[in-house]
Amino acid sequence: RFALDYGLVPAPTRPETAVRLRCPCGPVTAFVPWDGHRSGNPVRFHSVPAFAAATDLAIDVPGHGKVVVDIGYGGTFYAFLSAEQLGLDVCSSKTRDLVSAASAVTEAVKKQFKLHHPESEDLAFLYGTILTDGKDAFSKEPTTNICVFADEQVDRSPTGSGVTARIALQYHKGLIQLGQTRTFRSSTTGSLFTGKAVKAMENLLLPLQEAKFGNYNAIIVEVSGEAFYTGTATFTVEEEDPLKHGFFFK
Repeated sequence: RFALDYGLVPAPTRPETAVRLRCPCGPVTAFVPWDGHRSGNPVRFHSVPAFAAATDLAIDVPGHGKVVVDIGYGGTFYAFLSAEQLGLDVCSSKTRDLVSAASAVTEAVKKQFKLHHPESEDLAFLYGTILTDGKDAFSKEPTTNICVFADEQVDRSPTGSGVTARIALQYHKGLIQLGQTRTFRSSTTGSLFTGKAVKAMENLLLPLQEAKFGNYNAIIVEVSGEAFYTGTATFTVEEEDPLKHGFFFK
């Protein structure tokens, strides 16, 4: 109620409510179905500008030899390659084997390729590696991947920022067109996300387009999937609190 009263989140509107989120990578707008009583599915969000940072990059991975990776940005940087290059199958290999191989790729890329972010060098780091089934060309059939990020953590979903980065790479390579929807499956849980390149958020009146982001030709990606409540939080505001309305840094 406090958030509504002070305009921190918008009052729900039918049939969909837009919620502006401030993420470490920048502002992201989420869209949540609302029927007047409760939220529904699917939910979707529009990404920060996403782009291909490098393609067909040869990397020497200890224990695996030379592999070719793409590096995409979708809110954070990921290395992408087919699990087949590592002698694995993203759909049938043991998760532990996939995690170990992906982690080796991540460490090798960190040592052999320097990342650059157009706006913040704090974001210029490789968050993880996403192993795929190699099916990058557009198809109505889902393509499967597993995201291994941070300290060998595995995402239960196809990964929002990962799908964003993968769409950016596919678009950059001419494998998908603006407005085409692609379905992505998590190899760990089977959960599905869809992704597509959409209008630049700066001007929704413009046709589908690219958005220049530094020296990169970036796109805005819409990612959609199912979301469910897992918990609630309660915030208490006392009238005597001099900072109850928040504060700004100059």
